[in-house]
Amino acid sequence: MCRRRSQSPGFLSKKYADQRRALINHEHNDTGIKPGDPYPFQGGKNPYVKLLKNWQANPPKAKAEGAEGFQQANLMSADEGFLAGTTSIQAADAEGWVVSVTPSGGWIPAFIPEGTGIGLSQRMQSFVLDEAINPFNVVHPGQRPRATLTPSLAMKDGKPLMAFSVQGGDTQDQNLLQFFLNMVEFKMNVQQAVEAHNILSYQMQSSFGAHQSQPGRLELTRRVSEWDRAELERMGYKVDVVERTYSPVTAIWLDQENGTIWGGASEQGDDYGIGW
Repeated sequence: MCRRRSQSPGFLSKKYADQRRALINHEHNDTGIKPGDPYPFQGGKNPYVKLLKNWQANPPKAKAEGAEGFQQANLMSADEGFLAGTTSIQAADAEGWVVSVTPSGGWIPAFIPEGTGIGLSQRMQSFVLDEAINPFNVVHPGQRPRATLTPSLAMKDGKPLMAFSVQGGDTQDQNLLQFFLNMVEFKMNVQQAVEAHNILSYQMQSSFGAHQSQPGRLELTRRVSEWDRAELERMGYKVDVVERTYSPVTAIWLDQENGTIWGGASEQGDDYGIGW
């Protein structure tokens, strides 16, 4: 029996990455940049050509569709918001077992429809009803929703290199990419990497509330110099200075060269590491 080899997704293509990279304006922020079309790079045809042609960062229905959920999210006090938060956990042992998990989605008001026994969590607000917002996330049978949760494992030479995750909604992928680069490109140790500064962008459509996009908006902390902030503003970014740009990053680094295990937890919350 011969099994046909599946085609790699086009968005992983080096040629597609080159195409998208060529669109970067290094002198000024481009708020009008649109999604790309990776389908030709996987030997396919884009079924959403019309949507791509008419794409808007904030379709008219997005605000109305998500307004109620957005209002409910803002009814929580600071204490309630803390108790409603996501959790990140990493574990590793001497036998080579490594796990990364990010439990979330059980905060009130969640409910069980009568007679079903199926819990409907707040994660369903990541679905949309209008394909103009996101055709891959429209509710229909068998659909897998977009989720913000990003528990991660990195491998090297077929062996685990690190386990890492973070709390923080749509900021998770940004936080973890910056953490990963701090480790593998900037040669920080795991504790330095989890404590390092993060820059947040609001370019993507939010998974929560009104599903709105805010192209060009950045959040930085005061650790970024006034000169850097001024330069970003000169380039057309809207810069907000905040006390923190991410929730606690937790991580385990498996030192393959020396056979040791290193743990790290950022200073942004009550997270910590335990060794035994």
